[in-house]
Amino acid sequence: MFLETGYVYHIKDEYFEFAKDEKLMKNHENGNTRPTYFCIRNKDSKILWFIPMSSKVEKYKKLQEQKIEKNGVCDTIVIGKYRRKEAVFLIQNVFPITEKYIDHIDTIRNQAVAVVEGTQKEITYKVNKIFKLKSKRNKLNLSKCR
Repeated sequence: MFLETGYVYHIKDEYFEFAKDEKLMKNHENGNTRPTYFCIRNKDSKILWFIPMSSKVEKYKKLQEQKIEKNGVCDTIVIGKYRRKEAVFLIQNVFPITEKYIDHIDTIRNQAVAVVEGTQKEITYKVNKIFKLKSKRNKLNLSKCR
């Protein structure tokens, strides 16, 4: 299966058994094949970054507003369009995964559906921003150890 940035995927139960992370959203809650995950492919490795999605827009709008009020910006939550509806992309919960744990791509009538381009760009920009900040922070911390 070719996995591509901008599309939404479902994860095999096997991943959740392997990861044993209580903070991850549970797979197949209430009999649904949810949650779904927005994919960002790392060009330099086989690592994929998955961003959990939520349909609880009002809940996360409030949280987003609180973060903006406190910090002036919110880079950890994006509210954008997917399947012609508002959806929440929880960058704050991004995690790495490899292809072997991907079950299938999210489809409508057997056609893969991409996240709206503007939303894709906003997510990718914010994820890259966070990774760059983390990288700089790690380099600073390493230099203090010498």
